[in-house]
Formats: sequence, C-alpha cells, structure tokens
Amino acid sequence: PALHRLSHHLLAHYQKGTRPVRDWRTTTNVAIDLMVYAILSVDEKNQVLTTYIWYRQHWTDEFLKWEPARFDNLTQISLPVESIWVPDILINEFVDVGKSPHVPYVYISHHGEVQNLKPIQVMTACSLDIYNFPFDVQNCSLTFTSWLHHIRDINLSLWRQPELVKFDRSVFMNQGEWELLYVLSHFQEFSVKSSDSYAEMKFYVVIRRRPLFYTVSLLLPSIFLMVMDIVGFYLPPHSGERVSFKITLLLGYSVFLIIVSDTLPATAVGTPLIGIYFVVCMALLVISLTETILIVRLVHKQDLQPHVPEWVKHLLLEKATILLCIRDRKKFSQSRTQSLDTSRQVENNDSTAKLTPYVCEDPQECGAVGGTRSAMAFAGRMEGSAALQEVLRETTAIRQLLEKREEFRDIAREWLQVGYVLDVLLFRVYLAAVLAYSITLGTLWSVWRDV
Repeated sequence: PALHRLSHHLLAHYQKGTRPVRDWRTTTNVAIDLMVYAILSVDEKNQVLTTYIWYRQHWTDEFLKWEPARFDNLTQISLPVESIWVPDILINEFVDVGKSPHVPYVYISHHGEVQNLKPIQVMTACSLDIYNFPFDVQNCSLTFTSWLHHIRDINLSLWRQPELVKFDRSVFMNQGEWELLYVLSHFQEFSVKSSDSYAEMKFYVVIRRRPLFYTVSLLLPSIFLMVMDIVGFYLPPHSGERVSFKITLLLGYSVFLIIVSDTLPATAVGTPLIGIYFVVCMALLVISLTETILIVRLVHKQDLQPHVPEWVKHLLLEKATILLCIRDRKKFSQSRTQSLDTSRQVENNDSTAKLTPYVCEDPQECGAVGGTRSAMAFAGRMEGSAALQEVLRETTAIRQLLEKREEFRDIAREWLQVGYVLDVLLFRVYLAAVLAYSITLGTLWSVWRDV
C-alpha cells in the first residue's frame, strides 16, 4: 500500500535527534497558534489559572519530502510523533502538569510541512488582582519559547493574524463563571546574562468574572440589612424597641459575614474591596447602635435629671429645627417658653411658700381657713395647736411634692424634645454618610464592569 511504502521511505534513514535542516545555518521557523476552549478554575489563594487550550504548531522538516506521483498522488500522511523531530517549545508559566489527552500523531505534507495539533490543560502561575471582586478582570500570560535552542536555531512566529487570534471565541465554552474577552499576542526576544537571544511568543488571555451570582448572594443581603437599619430610625427614640431591633440587626449581619467568609477570595497580597465594604457596613451598624443608645439615655426620664442648658435649647430647639426643616419647631419654641414660665412660677411659689405656709385663693376657702385658725386658737387655749400644725405641715409638703413632680415632668419633656431633634440630626448625618458611601462604591463597580 502507498501509505506503508511512504512511511518506510520517510523513516528508514530519518534521525529524529537532529534538527531537520540540510544546512546547519538555516533557522527552523515554528509558527504557533492558540485557541482557548475553557477556563477551568481560578485559584486566587495560590495565584494559579487552569485553562484548557487548543494548541497548534507548524514547521518545515527538510527530510520529510516526497514526490506525490511515486506514491499514488499521496500528498499528506500522519506519522507517530515519537518518530520525528519535534521542537522543544514549552510554556514558561507552567506550575503543574495537567491532565491533557495524548495525541500520538502529526500530519506531514509532501512539501515537508509538519502540523502538530493537540489539546493541553494548562496550569500556569498568574498574578491575580482581586481588589475589584466580583467585577474583576484578569490578564494572564502564556509564554511559548524554546527551552534550549536560541533564536538562530528556532524562531517563533504567529500562525494567524493577531486580529483573528484576538477575537476568536469560536471554540470557547462560555457557560461558566468566567467569560473570555480577548487574547492578545506579542513576539519578543530576550536574553539571559548577555548570552544568546531566545524567541518567545506571549499570549495574554484576558477574562472577566460574571458577577450576577455574587451580586445576588453577597451584595443584596447586605444592602437589605442596611436599609432595615435606616428604617429602624423611625422607631420612637424614647422606646427601648429601637435598641433591641438594632442589636438584632448587628447579630444578623455578623452571622451573614460568617456565612459568606468562605465565598470571598483570599490572598496574602491584598483584600478585595467588597471585604472592606462589609467591614464598613459593620462599622456603620455599630455607630447606629451607639447613637441609639445615647439618644435613649438622653431622653430617659430620671428624677435627678437637671434642666436643659440654655445653649443646648438655643442650638437644638431653635437653630437646628430651622436647619432641619422640622415641622413642629413652633411647638418646640412654645414648649420652651412654657417651661421657662413654669420654672419662674415654681421659683416664685417656693419663695412664697417660705414666707407663708399657706395662701388661699378663694374667699370661701379663706373663710374656712379663718375659721380653722380661730378654732386652732381656741383649741390652743383649750387643748393646744400641735395637731393642726402637723396637718398644715403635711399639706404644705404634699403641695411642694406635686409642684416638684410637675417640674420633673417639664424637665423630662424638654430632654425628650432635645433628644428628638438630636436624633433627627444624627439620622440625617448617618443617612448622608451611607448614601455617599453607596454612591462611591456603585460608581466604582459600574466603571469596572463596563471596562
């Protein structure tokens, strides 16, 4: 058969250990090509990228030529790859040998052109930048070069045009976490310690992560918890329910961070921005809880609570209400005036009480009191006035107690108004900080996603 005769003719005196040129000064030009089939895994911790590629080599073997007319016009034959010379082209970034299928044959044409086509599972080192996670774009290089032969013996070139290689996604399986953007190619020469130059062909595989899964499982729950924290400010500040509500939110966010800690990529170089985002959200929840505790402590009714200072009233009940556009600022000013009048009246009553133990306001009451005094005088002459004097002292003490209680209520009412205005002020500051932080992160992530 023609195949047997041609195979015997080509391999009978073939020396596979020698570079296949008749003149040793002739350079063997190897054209290479690459097509990305799949992105298998990206290990951020170990900085390793695993890809599955279709790799092709093309060179001319001057000892594998024949006349097609002598062999039934046969122009192409497949021979075992172990029987002929193959260039020692490797990938510099190799870190481990992948499970690649073995292709035992190569195609040879009657002009001596050898085509070596094979799939390779490539495990290469890559500098992975996860700061933009989950909107990150990775650029990993695959450098093909001859490990031994310098450029005078083996030179490299690109099989196809760079534009065809760049946007070739015809065989890429794009249903995984990563999508292939493009593949750039670049030829360069390099030398080690001023020795002979070597030729190398670099392929830059640019891939982008699909962020939908991480957006749904990481960002949205965190956003929902932050929204509930903002809604919690609408609970009454003097109510203890707000404190328990925010503590529950803080505990829920802590459990959420424990759950998602395994999902975030971990490297020894840096921390992704989403990790900083989670930490800042936790800090905002802590600040919100602290603000709530301070407001509740401020407005809580206590018998030993002093009067609100005048400068606090001026800043919060007058200036701050106008600045914050609070609708009830007139009520605050009226209540402040009433509280001032009440305090003055209490002072006058206290001074009057010191001078006269009891003053009547109604004529009938005055008559009754006059009669009582006559009776006391008569009883003093007859039985003594000790019992009636004790009754008067008790009555005066009860009146002072009621006036003191009313004064305490006014003080508590003033602190409640101060706490309400201060709560509105801190809430708006907190809301402005959250909005500014969210807009900044949203802008950054949208820009990274559109790159």
